Amino acid sequence: MGEMVAIGRRNFLKITAAAGGGLLVGFYLPERASASEPASSDPAAFVPNAWIRVGTDDVVTLMVASSEMGQGVMTAIPMLAADEMDADWSRVRIETAPAARAYFNPLIGQQLTGGSTAVRAFWMPVRQAGAAARAVLLDAAAETWQVPAAECRTENGAVIHPPSGRRLGYGALARRAATLPVPKTVFLKEPSEFRLIGTPVPRVDTHAKVTGKAVFGQDVQLRGMLTALVLRCPVFGGKLAGFEAAAALAVPGVRRVFAIDSGVAVVADGFWPAKVGRDALRVRWEEGALAGLSSALIEQRFQAAARRPGAVARSVGNAGAAEARSARKLDAIYQVPYLAHACMEPMNCTADVRPDGCDIWVPTQAQTGAQQTAVRITGLAEERVRIHTTFLGGGFGRRSEQDFVAEAVQISKAVGAPVKLQWTREDDMRHDFYRPATYNRLSAGIGAHGALQSWRHHIVGPSIFARVFPKSVKNGIDPTSVEGAANLPYAVPNIHVSYVLDDPGVPVGFWRSVGSSQNTFVTECFLDEIAHATGKDPYQLRRSLLKKHPRHLAVLELAASKAGWGSPPPPGRHRGIAVAGSFGSYVAEVAEVSISERGRLRVHRVVCAVDCGMVVNPDTVVAQMESAIVFGLSAALADEITIKDGRVQQSNFDNYPVLRMDNMPEIEVHIVHSAESPGGIGEPGTPPIAPAVANAVFAATGRPVRRLPIRVG
Repeated sequence: MGEMVAIGRRNFLKITAAAGGGLLVGFYLPERASASEPASSDPAAFVPNAWIRVGTDDVVTLMVASSEMGQGVMTAIPMLAADEMDADWSRVRIETAPAARAYFNPLIGQQLTGGSTAVRAFWMPVRQAGAAARAVLLDAAAETWQVPAAECRTENGAVIHPPSGRRLGYGALARRAATLPVPKTVFLKEPSEFRLIGTPVPRVDTHAKVTGKAVFGQDVQLRGMLTALVLRCPVFGGKLAGFEAAAALAVPGVRRVFAIDSGVAVVADGFWPAKVGRDALRVRWEEGALAGLSSALIEQRFQAAARRPGAVARSVGNAGAAEARSARKLDAIYQVPYLAHACMEPMNCTADVRPDGCDIWVPTQAQTGAQQTAVRITGLAEERVRIHTTFLGGGFGRRSEQDFVAEAVQISKAVGAPVKLQWTREDDMRHDFYRPATYNRLSAGIGAHGALQSWRHHIVGPSIFARVFPKSVKNGIDPTSVEGAANLPYAVPNIHVSYVLDDPGVPVGFWRSVGSSQNTFVTECFLDEIAHATGKDPYQLRRSLLKKHPRHLAVLELAASKAGWGSPPPPGRHRGIAVAGSFGSYVAEVAEVSISERGRLRVHRVVCAVDCGMVVNPDTVVAQMESAIVFGLSAALADEITIKDGRVQQSNFDNYPVLRMDNMPEIEVHIVHSAESPGGIGEPGTPPIAPAVANAVFAATGRPVRRLPIRVG
C-alpha cells in the first residue's frame, strides 16, 4: 500500500565486506530526527542516532517510526535494535517517533505504515542503528579500562572485559560514549547470534491495552478542547448549496456552526451536543452527476467496459491462439463488491492550531501526509507542525488518508482552540475510500489430455493509484489493480492478463492486501473450476503447476499436510484450498466448512501455512495470520457496499457485519522456517481465505462461487 519511490543513495545498504562473526556494512543514520524533537531529560544521555537513546539510568529508549495498529510493530522493530546492541530488554522503553524525515520508510519514501513494509523496511536501518550504538559503547568501555576493544564483549545491557572480569552497564558508559564518534561501518550479527530476533517476546503494548491505559485517538483530552462533527453530502461528489444553523445553535453546548471544504462543521462542548446540533441542521446539497448512481448501473457499466480490449499487464506465449486450438474451453465471470474498512475505532483527529504552531494527535498511518496536510492548511513551516501518533483502533489502509486530518485542522484554525473531530460509525461507513469493485472475465484452454494450455484474465475496475499516485499508472496499468493476477505463479504456457480502468465515481483506497485480496479470490477459484473440469484434485493440480515456485509449493504442501488433505474430513464437512504470494510472503490456507439443511454456511477450521522469510517475533506472525483470516472471512461471508441514488446503503454493523465470536473457526498457523529476508505479515494472510472457503463450498455443492460475498442456496 503506497508508492515505492527511490530515496538518496546514502540511505541504501552498502555491503563492503564480510568478516568475523557477521556482515560488515556501511550506512547513514541521522543523528537527530528534527529540531522540533523533544530533547532528552538526561543531558548526559548517549544519542548515537535518531533511533536510540541510552540514559545514565541504564534505560535504553528506542524509537518506532511505524504506526501501531495491532500488527505488533511497537515490539518487533525495537527488537531489531535491542538485539544488535545487546540491550537488556527489561530496561528498554519504547517511544513513537515524531513526524520527521529521519524516520521515512525507505521502501515508500515517506513516513507511512502500509504495504506490510514496516519490518521489511527497517530490518537493516534499525539493526544498523543498534550495531552502531553497541560499537560506541564497546569503545567507551575500552577507553575507560584502557584495554583493546577487541578484548571486550557486550551482554544484556553491559560491556564485559573477560580477562579481568570487569563489567560496566550501558548507563555508566553513556556519558563517555556521547563524546565518541559513531562508526560509519559496523558488523551485524549472524542469525545464529540473535538473542531476541526469532523469539516470542511478549508485546510491549499489551498491558496498557488490557488495563485501559492505552491512548487511542478517541481518548485524547486537552484543556479547553472542543468537539466537532461534520455533516457531509451523502452523494458522492455532491457539494454544499446552503444551510440554516439556527436550530443547531439553539442546542445547549453548541458553540459554532460553519462550512468547511467537506461540509458543515458543528463545534460543541462535547460529543453529544455536537451530535444533536448536527442532527438539527437544515442543509441543501447540490447532489451532482452521481445522484442516480446505483450498484446495478455500475455492474452494467463494467460489463460494457469488459468488451474493450484493455491494457496488457502480462503476456506469455499466445493465449488467444492456444485457446482456439484447445480441446476444451472454460469461461467464467467473477465479481467482487466495494468493501468498507470498518475499523473498530471510527476516524478521528485532534488538532490545536495556533499562530505559532500546530499540534495534531491522530491515529494515522501517514505521519508525513498528516504533517503536509497541516502545513498546506495553516501555512506554517514544517518544523512548526508536530504529529503525535496515538494507537490506532484498526487501520487497514484507511488511516493513510488525510480527509479526517484536514477537517480537524480546518476547524481548529477557524475556532482558535484545540478541537477533537469525531466521526460516527455511520460517517465512517458512508464516507470511506472503499476497496474497488471489479468485474473479471476469465477463460482457459484445456488440452486433449487435460493439460492447462492457456489462461486469460480480463479485469475491469477503478484505480486506487489514479487518485493517490497518478504517475504510477503507466501504459494504462495500475499495479495494485492487477497484483494477484499478473503475477500468477502457475506454469501455464500461454497467459494473457489485461486491465480496463473504469471509474464510476465511488472513491476507492487501499484495503488490507489491496489488489491481491480480490484477484486471489478470482484466480484461485477459477483454478478449482479447471481442476473440476479436468477431474483433478485441486491440491495436486496446484502442486504440478508450482514446481518452479518452491516457496509457494512449500506452504501449499505444509497447509495440506496439517489439514489432512487426502483423508476424509469429518462427516458433513468439505475442504477448500488456496495459495498466494503477496507483499514478499507466501501463504496457503485450507478451509473446512459445512452447509446445513437450511443453507447456513459455517467455517469450522482454517489451517494456515506461512513463509514470511526470517521471523522477528513468531507470536506476532501467528496473531497477524489469525487477524487477516478473520478480516477476510467477514468480507467473504457477509460484507458488501451497495449504492443507491449515489449513496452508500450500509451504515453500521447491523447491515455490514463483522465476524462474531460464535462464528469464529478454529485456526492453526504453521510457520515455515526460512533464511530469506523478512517479508510482510500484516496483509498476506487475507488473500487466500475467501477462495479457500469458496472452493470448499464448490466441493460441497458442485457449484462454483463466482461472486462475493458467498451466497449458498
